[in-house]
Amino acid sequence: MKAKGKASTAKAAAAKAKAPKAGKPVKAAPLSELLRVPEGERLDLSAYDSRSTPAGPANKAEALADLARMGERLADLQERLYAASTSGDRRRVLLVLQGMDTSGKGGTVKHVIGLFNPSGCRIKAFKAPTPEEQNHPFLWRIMKALPERGEIGIFDRSHYEDVLIARVRELVPRSQLGRRYGQINRFEKSLTHDGVTVIKCFLHISNEEQRGRLLERLDRPDKHWKFNPGDIDERALWPAYQEAYEIALERCSTEAAPWFVIPSDRKWYRNWAISKLLLEHLEALDPQYPKAGFDVEESRERLLNGE
Repeated sequence: MKAKGKASTAKAAAAKAKAPKAGKPVKAAPLSELLRVPEGERLDLSAYDSRSTPAGPANKAEALADLARMGERLADLQERLYAASTSGDRRRVLLVLQGMDTSGKGGTVKHVIGLFNPSGCRIKAFKAPTPEEQNHPFLWRIMKALPERGEIGIFDRSHYEDVLIARVRELVPRSQLGRRYGQINRFEKSLTHDGVTVIKCFLHISNEEQRGRLLERLDRPDKHWKFNPGDIDERALWPAYQEAYEIALERCSTEAAPWFVIPSDRKWYRNWAISKLLLEHLEALDPQYPKAGFDVEESRERLLNGE
């Protein structure tokens, strides 16, 4: 008991030593640190509040106003990223969106990617593999859809389907499934070595929120096209899917390509948080416009002289 008391005292002293002095402004932690899945730690999604708003605006109105401000900065950084690619800069961004049905993958594409110039984006929604895709290794179709240099790529679902639904529906032997986590980690690490910034977002919603969103689709004729009776069958597998996500996030949140858990019951926070993550990563890249490879003054003089 005494040893435990000494340990607690030591922890308290260490915390006090790290605490900022009174009156000294505290710099807010980047959102990427707050939402990042710790590498190598056990994950329990039930411990994550899907209605929380870490470091976010106070309400929807403030979030929309902040999004408008971020939009200008995001558009500028996107243009600089694309411009830099014309001079040989290989860097690009890949945003991976995963989540249960109705978690907002399509909504994120609409509201967040809408802040960018669409000509510089490459969007791919992955469905069930085609017969051709089934004849290749599971990463084959992913590699074909990667963003080119200077682009921002968005995956609505991704290679993680091959360790999620494949696990829940037992589509492959467990021994083969187990190897896929390592293959994914090596694949993503190779992407980062080739200039790809990988941002993986798990859109975390509650079971109750999903029920409400499915009911809304039934209540509105203009949403019927989004509903599939099979969605109800999938809800019965909710615990199995949560476990599959926990395993995937736990095994594949790496230094090179970490996972971020995005509380997504509040759509306005989901959109704000993913926009903020994109902004933080693009600012870290800090792409620059390339210098002119020609004589600017000579070209100006020629134009002024009527050529």
